[in-house]
Amino acid sequence: MAKKALIFGVTGQDGSYLSKFLLKKGYVVHGIKRRGSTLNTERIDDIYTDPLIKKNNFFLHYGDITDSLSVNNIIKKIQPDEIYNLAAQSHVAVSFEIPEYTSNADALGTLRILEAISKSRKKIKFYQAGSSEMFGKVQETPQNENTPFYPRSPYGAAKLYSHWITVNYRESYKIFACNGILFNHESPLRGETFVTKKVVRALCKIKFKKQKKLFIGNLYSKRDWGHAEDYVIAMWKMLQQKNPSDFVICTGKQYTIKQFINFTAKKLGIKIVWKGRGINEKGFDQNNNCVIECKSKYFRPAEVDSLKGDYSKAKKILNWRPKHNIHSLIDDMIKYEIKNLNNDR
Repeated sequence: MAKKALIFGVTGQDGSYLSKFLLKKGYVVHGIKRRGSTLNTERIDDIYTDPLIKKNNFFLHYGDITDSLSVNNIIKKIQPDEIYNLAAQSHVAVSFEIPEYTSNADALGTLRILEAISKSRKKIKFYQAGSSEMFGKVQETPQNENTPFYPRSPYGAAKLYSHWITVNYRESYKIFACNGILFNHESPLRGETFVTKKVVRALCKIKFKKQKKLFIGNLYSKRDWGHAEDYVIAMWKMLQQKNPSDFVICTGKQYTIKQFINFTAKKLGIKIVWKGRGINEKGFDQNNNCVIECKSKYFRPAEVDSLKGDYSKAKKILNWRPKHNIHSLIDDMIKYEIKNLNNDR
């Protein structure tokens, strides 16, 4: 009999990649989406069909991670073998603007799922999507499963609560629950307000004269960027182990946002010349047009300057390693944006 997976946050980047991966593994996949007046299913439209028209192994349900009743009812109704909690207010900068909602969704949302699992008669395995933002003001480099946490945003703090409440329920109620401490992972399906997507989309538009300038924040933040397609495989592998544990998932490579911009521009044939320092640093193209400009509004109240992970544990226990590097990631993202630009002509 096919395994049943329940995904909170199915309409997001990770939810989309995970759904497709699990369907290929023979799972029946149930996804939770919030009710809205506009559709937000574009990332999963290629795998969803109305069950009244055609039956398949992918189903959508209305629910909300901030509503205990819906969380309980859905888990009781579906009786999944595995639950993946990918639902979150996941934008770090936005978490400073809506800290209470971020905490409700990202922290208490996890508690609601765990509480429902603890009351379930069925043994359900649980994956919690953690974040490298929990390391925040890093205490050591690279960061691994034993590195002390020091979050620098409401998002990071909420994810830290989720991490420890997952550990607590694992130890208190013997739930098979795993935390994936995932470093930045991107893809063509990344949300438009995230810096990698913003950079690639803007530079593609600048290349084809559909946009004049990219406004950016801290050029010197260092990040460990991977591909979401690789990282969802690690999520699944965690729940296939004999015993539950927590894992750092990353590439072990680190680049600044400025380097990411330079890589992308070079692939598009745009030569960037940088002038100025600090907030006044700007990027000019070969015609001396200013195409990149720093703006203070894009800086966070508390910056996370450097994140770089160590995935040795995942490599040893999960037999996992990233297939993509930063260049194949950017190639994927550029290809997607150019295709969309061509379709818009």
